[in-house]
Amino acid sequence: MNPAEDGLKRAVPATVVKVLAHRRHDRGMRLEPFASRCVRAGEVHELVATDHGETAPGARIDRVAFLGFAEINGAGVLDRGDELWIGGRCVGVLLGFDGCHLPNHYNVLVRAEPARTGTELGLLPGERLAFRQGPAPGPAPH
Repeated sequence: MNPAEDGLKRAVPATVVKVLAHRRHDRGMRLEPFASRCVRAGEVHELVATDHGETAPGARIDRVAFLGFAEINGAGVLDRGDELWIGGRCVGVLLGFDGCHLPNHYNVLVRAEPARTGTELGLLPGERLAFRQGPAPGPAPH
């Protein structure tokens, strides 16, 4: 996300509603072709950490660590490059979205190295989190 092109935005607040503890090395998620998604207050989405970095539409995401489910507390826009903050620490950067569970929920894929589960991060139900606009990239080369 480049604020010079797309503008500034507010953080999207959420609350952990369920902590997850498992990981997979053969998950087979596929990145949606969207770099952003609007979310509504009250929606619940699954947060999934990965060490994959590919952002091409349809990229296969196999190595994942499940963080948990979070309820969105205020409507907003999630963009690739947003930072996921939980308990005062940045745990990763939004990579993209997998829609295999739609219309129930999105898998919100967060790039993190190492990719840790919610249990490994010590997450708790009721813990507050936020997606914050990532830093603007440096100036474009001439």
